[in-house]
Order: sequence, then structure tokens, then C-alpha cells
Amino acid sequence: MRRLLLLGPLVVILLAAIALGAGYFYVTDRYESAGPLSETRSVVLARGGGARAIAAQLAKEGVIENERFFLLGLWLGGEGGALKAGEYEFPSGISAEGVVAKLSKGETVIRRMTFAEGLTSAEIVAQLEASSSFTGEITVAAEEGALLPETYHYGYGDPRDSILTRMRDGMAELLKELWPKRAKDLPFKTPGEAVVLASIVERETPVAAERPLVARVFLNRLKLGMPLQSDPTVIYAVSDGMGTLDRALTRDDLRTESPFNTYRVKGLPPGPIANPGRASIEAALNPGQTDALYFVADGEGGHVFAKTLDEHNKNVKRWRQRASN
Repeated sequence: MRRLLLLGPLVVILLAAIALGAGYFYVTDRYESAGPLSETRSVVLARGGGARAIAAQLAKEGVIENERFFLLGLWLGGEGGALKAGEYEFPSGISAEGVVAKLSKGETVIRRMTFAEGLTSAEIVAQLEASSSFTGEITVAAEEGALLPETYHYGYGDPRDSILTRMRDGMAELLKELWPKRAKDLPFKTPGEAVVLASIVERETPVAAERPLVARVFLNRLKLGMPLQSDPTVIYAVSDGMGTLDRALTRDDLRTESPFNTYRVKGLPPGPIANPGRASIEAALNPGQTDALYFVADGEGGHVFAKTLDEHNKNVKRWRQRASN
């Protein structure tokens, strides 16, 4: 009888252990099994949410089947405090365990935003402000010509200031790289002056092969004391720094009183008229070789160059005839 009484607690403990073991294996099986997603889905997990809030959102989005099993799996794995917020892409059938692995490693979706060469700082700021993928107000100064236009990778919810900071740092690094490699016959005293010319070159032609020639034309004019007479500088002046007009330039525009109007003012304008890309900066620092002093559109996206005003006027006449047809 005493032996039976002693066996009673042992049986209870044994049964409890079996039940716990069965429960553990049941939970881990559910945790590791394929989830309910039938197709790939992107979910944004807000910052500041704890494990419960994340589990609730994942269940609502149909990424996991059961919040409790998800939380139990987290607890058993000791990863409850390691989940990172952000935008995630979950493949179909992903298990709760797979979800936790993604969130723990912070494998967020990497987004891209491209800023075209030749945008003004106002246009870049507007592009950032128009995107709902970023957060925060812009407080970083975006000086004209100080931002490097290219494609930037970012995560959902990154601050807008972080992109502008990277653009400023990128331009500073690029100038640090290219300035020592400049040609010897240039009139620039500072990298900033080179950026001024590069910004004009950027707005004058989209054809990469022409940029060194366009740069040399303007340098030839500077050497002779001729005004640059660049239409994009006038556009910058009359558009209050936006850099674009919804109409053609007029003769009155060319008479605009502005230090940026290179029809009225000789020399380089006081600052850049846009944010040039690498190719235009390289062209300004290592221009091509030509005696040309003029160029005009050829009607096919490029330009024709001329050394004399008489030759240039003939090119202009041909362009106008082609444009009118």
C-alpha cells in the first residue's frame, strides 16, 4: 500500500512531463510549419511596437495563423525582444519561425529612389517631400550644386534628412576625388567654380559625348571675355531657382536683371544652376578640345558646333527650318 502511495506523485509528475513535452512539440510543430500566406506580401511594422503588437499585426495581415503560437515560439526561442521594425516582404507559406528569423535579422525591403542629373535643389526637395516612404521634415540645408544626383537605396520610414545628408557627402567625396585630376589650363580657383560650369553643361546637353565639348566652348568664351549666353542660366533666373519653365524663353527674359543671366553678365554666374552629375563635373574639369565658340540644337537631340558667328547663324537657320517642318 505504501509503495502505491509513493508511486502516485511520480505518476503525476510523469504525466505532467509527458503533457509538457507533447505541448512543446505541438507548439514547435505549429511554429515551424508552413504559414497561411498564399502569395508574397509586404507589411510595414511600425517602430515602437512590442512583440504582442507585431504578432497582432502579422495575424491581421494573414502572415501568421495564430498570435499565441507565434508568441510562445518567440518565448521558447528567447527572441521576443530582438524583433526589428520596418518594411518586410514575406513569401507565400512562410512559417512563424521564418518570420521571426527575418524580423530578428532586420531583413527589411530595400527601396531605391533616383534623382536625375540636372535637378535643382528645389526639385530634389520636392521629390523627397512628395514621397510617403520617408519620414520627418527636411532640416538639412540643400545648397544648389551641393547634392550628388544618383540612385540611393533606403528603407521605408528613413528620415528625409538622411538622404540629403548622403547626397551632400556624396558630392563632397566626388569633388575630393576629381579636383586633383583636373586639367592645367582651367580658370577655376575652387571646386565650387567647377561645379558652377558643370551645372550649366548638365542643363545644356543630355548627350554624354557632347559634355566635354560644351564645357570647352564655355571655357573658350570665358578666356576671350565673351558672355556665356546660356539659356539655362536665364531659365534659372526667371523661374526663381526652380530651373524649369512651361513656356519658351522670350526676348524680355534675355533682358532679365539677374546675376544668373549670362546674356547680361560676363563670367560664371555666382553659383550653380542645378546639381550636376559625375559626367558633367568630369567634363568641366577635363574639357574636350575644340576652337568652337557657339553651338545650337541639331533637331535630333544633340548639337552642332561652330567657330564663327557666321557659321553659327547658318546652323541656327537650319535648325529653325527643321523645327518648323
